[in-house]
Amino acid sequence: MAIEQAIFRRTELLLGDELMERLSSKSVIIFGVGGVGSWCAESLIRSGIRHLTIVDSDRVCITNINRQLMATTKTVGHVKVDALKERLLSINPSAEITALQQIFTAETAESFNLASYDYVIDAIDSLKDKLLLIQMACETKVKFFSSMGAALKIDPTRIQVAEFWKVQGDPLARALRKRFKQTKQFPKRKFLCVFSDELLQNKGHNATCGTEQCMCPKAKNGPGDPKLLNHEWCSSKAQINGTMAHITAMFGFMLAGLVIKDTVE
Repeated sequence: MAIEQAIFRRTELLLGDELMERLSSKSVIIFGVGGVGSWCAESLIRSGIRHLTIVDSDRVCITNINRQLMATTKTVGHVKVDALKERLLSINPSAEITALQQIFTAETAESFNLASYDYVIDAIDSLKDKLLLIQMACETKVKFFSSMGAALKIDPTRIQVAEFWKVQGDPLARALRKRFKQTKQFPKRKFLCVFSDELLQNKGHNATCGTEQCMCPKAKNGPGDPKLLNHEWCSSKAQINGTMAHITAMFGFMLAGLVIKDTVE
């Protein structure tokens, strides 16, 4: 405990004992620990959150290294949530990190018991799974924050926060709203989103992923060693868009900031 007190000495200096205790008692679950979710998780742990559940079904691919916190040349092929958990525990060994190599879908949704958490954070890429998480989280009383699309952006000054129905210039938010209107099944309450209205075009190409170690169909010399990497989800996407670390990290930090701000107010 003495080590933990030393770790958060500067945070406690700003917030005080009472708010630090409040932070340490909160439980958070993050769905998706890629470019956005991984940085969100680190920021929360460094801020004093002790009870964190991280959910992601994927393994680290070499193409994740440009933007995902736990992705390095040494962790390629590792389960993402396990690699991230190891990193987070190296920051605060007293933290209680639950790492679930799962994916949030209609089949698995009920197993997560969203109502048991203080905060639910959505950093999911899949439209249908994101739609479902939004609907289910908004049926509970937990605080819910969502990330819109972080790809195709380079300008950090255009990242902002708004209520979901007021998000402008984001294709993912637009697609979600369209689906809600089509199904006539709307979120039961309002929630805040991190987004940017910047939208650039890819200038490169997706001919190959450039590595012999990847199992994706676009690997330079065909699929690699299955012991090193089971699969890469991005290979099954209709389109792969360019991303930058400073943008995805800022999205993640802002999500974490919303949790901290809500807790200490």
